[in-house]
Amino acid sequence: MRTDLVRPYVITGGRHQPSRNTHSLDLVTLVTATGDRPVGELEPEQQKMVRLCQGGYLSVAEVAGHVRLPVSVTTILLADLIDSGHVVARKPPPMARPTDLDVLEKVLDGLNNIL
Repeated sequence: MRTDLVRPYVITGGRHQPSRNTHSLDLVTLVTATGDRPVGELEPEQQKMVRLCQGGYLSVAEVAGHVRLPVSVTTILLADLIDSGHVVARKPPPMARPTDLDVLEKVLDGLNNIL
């Protein structure tokens, strides 16, 4: 189906908010398919999302780009897929904290002492 010819409110069934807390799915939230649910009853856009996510984790932004839908529409459809058990989501791993400069200097001193 060519989603560029269909209005977003048609794809989402007239909804403008996902079924879950909108803060639980942001651009960097990672989603992957569970692989244990039939997809035949899903809408074509949702079927495509599940197929995309079968290869591993993708961010919400990546899914939106692949299916060529606005992030707001993608978020609503992904929330439905999470609720139905087709997809699971997780926050990305936290960014590493910068290492204390004092620790780095001690490591460097230790390496210099070895040489």
